[in-house]
Amino acid sequence: MMGLGRTLFYRLWALLRNPRARGVVLLVIVLAAVRFWPHAPLSQWLPGSTAVMSRDGQLLRLTLASDERYRLWIPLEQMSPQLVEAVQLYEDRWFYWHPGVNPYALARAAVATYSGGNRQGGSTLTMQLARLAYRLDTRTPAGKLEQMAWAVWLELRYSKRELLEAYLNYAPYGRNIEGVAAASLIYFGKPADRLTLPEAMTLAVIPQAPNRRAGRGESLTAARQRLLLRWIDAGKPLSQTERQLLALPVPARQLQHLPFRAPHAVEQILAETAQRQPVLTTTLDAGLQQLVERQLARYLAQTAPRGVHNASVLLLDTRDMGIRALVGSADYHSAEIAGQVNGSLAKRSPGSTLKPLLYALALDQGLIHPNSVLKDAPTAFGPYQPENFDGRFAGPVTATEALVRSRNVPAVWLASQLRHPNLYDTLKAAGVSRLQSEQHYGLALALGGGELSMQELAGLYAMLANDGVLKPLRLDDSVVARKEGTRLLSPQASFLVLDMLLQNPRPDGLAAARRDGWPIAWKTGTSWGFRDAWTAGVVGPYVLVVWLGNFDNRSNPALVGVDMAAPLFFRIADALPLARPSDRPVPRLPPNGVSRVAICADSGDLPNQWCPRTVPGWFIPGKSPIRVSTLHRPVMIDTRSGRAACPPYDPQHTRQEIYEFWPSDLARVFREAGMPRKAPPAMSCGAIPSIVDAPPRITSPLRDVVYTLRQGRGEETIALQATAAADARTLYWFADRALLGSSSAGGSGLAWRPDRAGIYQLSVVDDLGRSSSRQLTIDYQ
Repeated sequence: MMGLGRTLFYRLWALLRNPRARGVVLLVIVLAAVRFWPHAPLSQWLPGSTAVMSRDGQLLRLTLASDERYRLWIPLEQMSPQLVEAVQLYEDRWFYWHPGVNPYALARAAVATYSGGNRQGGSTLTMQLARLAYRLDTRTPAGKLEQMAWAVWLELRYSKRELLEAYLNYAPYGRNIEGVAAASLIYFGKPADRLTLPEAMTLAVIPQAPNRRAGRGESLTAARQRLLLRWIDAGKPLSQTERQLLALPVPARQLQHLPFRAPHAVEQILAETAQRQPVLTTTLDAGLQQLVERQLARYLAQTAPRGVHNASVLLLDTRDMGIRALVGSADYHSAEIAGQVNGSLAKRSPGSTLKPLLYALALDQGLIHPNSVLKDAPTAFGPYQPENFDGRFAGPVTATEALVRSRNVPAVWLASQLRHPNLYDTLKAAGVSRLQSEQHYGLALALGGGELSMQELAGLYAMLANDGVLKPLRLDDSVVARKEGTRLLSPQASFLVLDMLLQNPRPDGLAAARRDGWPIAWKTGTSWGFRDAWTAGVVGPYVLVVWLGNFDNRSNPALVGVDMAAPLFFRIADALPLARPSDRPVPRLPPNGVSRVAICADSGDLPNQWCPRTVPGWFIPGKSPIRVSTLHRPVMIDTRSGRAACPPYDPQHTRQEIYEFWPSDLARVFREAGMPRKAPPAMSCGAIPSIVDAPPRITSPLRDVVYTLRQGRGEETIALQATAAADARTLYWFADRALLGSSSAGGSGLAWRPDRAGIYQLSVVDDLGRSSSRQLTIDYQ
């Protein structure tokens, strides 16, 4: 083996002793060095534009390159193969066979030009690329020789594929348009890989006379017919439909038709993209963007007499957090309204649109359930005395009513009762920027005392739709949608607060959910001083946020959320099912951990024996504060005096009547509202007796017994049983004040599986308000 290697070495040495052989080897080395020496890609020779696209392939904007040209670099694979073939057939059919210069083509062109015939060009694609890249003047013999030299140099440095790709990206297409990618978008409104054969042939013939053929249909049609004959002579496939289309005149598309859509969204994504790409695909839906813009323009035409001229709208898809439509102002080109400002990023007072988040936190912390009765009465929180928008107080209202009617006093009371995380903590955790200190806002934060942007507000409503998980908004479609996010609320609280908002009646009086519509959970907001009118909500799979106001903060009494923003909100919301019928949302099912129970309609508590009316209501077992109602109580009346009877009762002269025992502050609100409640009669023998007699007695679980359960055995439960008085009908079971469920007083009891080990305070209450309790120890193994 070593002998063979030594032999080859001596033969090579003998060969190199020949001067001609050394010259050949040296030439090969030089050519290899020229070819493989590091060099800049052709794509970096000239600055490029950026095409901003919608997710459905529509061009939103094509930006100018730094040299004021529309030039968009794309790889050869993203060009129509028919376009690539047509360009070679029309410009340089021997492209892959010459070294950059085609002597035959040059000689033929010289003879035709200087013999008095038609002027012909003899430049190869590589020569044309050299003229474009090095800005050569090729009208003189010296310039032509320089062009040829540069073409050979390019052939030595780059592959044929690289040169063809560069030419197609730098070829002139009239005015300041260069490259097939930019020309395809401008003239045909589509990417270069979607061109039909007639469109590909049109672009193939323009670079030979760009300024003449790009604007004149007759010259372009004649050139395309010549290319068609070459295509047929070359045996290329051609359908009958394509023949007919190629026979038609070519309509010249003007440069001013270049799209300028969704300007605020486009500028936002361009500003947020650190490394500019030739193509930026947004999450915008061109059809939905147009729908929103059209509805907004029509609505503002109607509100102009009321002095309202500006608005912003954002439509967000909660399934992937992509922004489907964004209108930052009513008119981007209007200096009068500062139209170039992106209102969806501006910090504004949200008014009452933050209340759903407040109620969700209260649900999560066990302060309320949807049917809890809250006081809407004059209340002072230290020096702060909130008032309602209408200047009136409604008295006792359910939590659902307080939310949808936007009552301020219950909201402030809930804010005062929240533990950490409170509303301020949650906004900080949600990434709301530029918040001042918590002390700066105080309880007024619940009523919109802070500031946040429309995009931040949309993210909070999307969190409710996504079961309490906060995810970032997406405008760049190349950013992968997050499957995971930051949980700020429980699925149970998110479901319940959306269910409460679904009961908000529409301002137009139509049914809340029409047969052909989607469920709409919505809330309005009005800022202090009538500067901002908001409506935000979850519409099927989308979050829609609408704002009306003025960027200069001018006040206008017409800027009331329910009057001004809600009508536009519902115009868009009602149009969505028609525009996207395939997006019909999946019915939202209650999550695990949410139960339904009968609630006394007047008190919001579990009904006692005398509650006249019950309604079904949601609650979170183990969390929601539910107790047996004591609002309705019986009083024995002396039929002779009409006053409360004193025991012992005379059956012949007494009867039982049921009265409502309201607190004094709520009784006063009823009187002031002109709806006084019938007060319980006074007793000459003392106060109304409390209801105490024969409380239920717990029989299971037993006292002083540790109950051991096994992990993973969900069927193992503890039987909750009790004996009750004959007049009791229903037993309610509690663990540490959290409602576990109910059972019939004469039934088999309730099965319960604790969610943790430890000591519980177990209580049972009958529907007459009588109760008993005992301590229970649970162990898990």
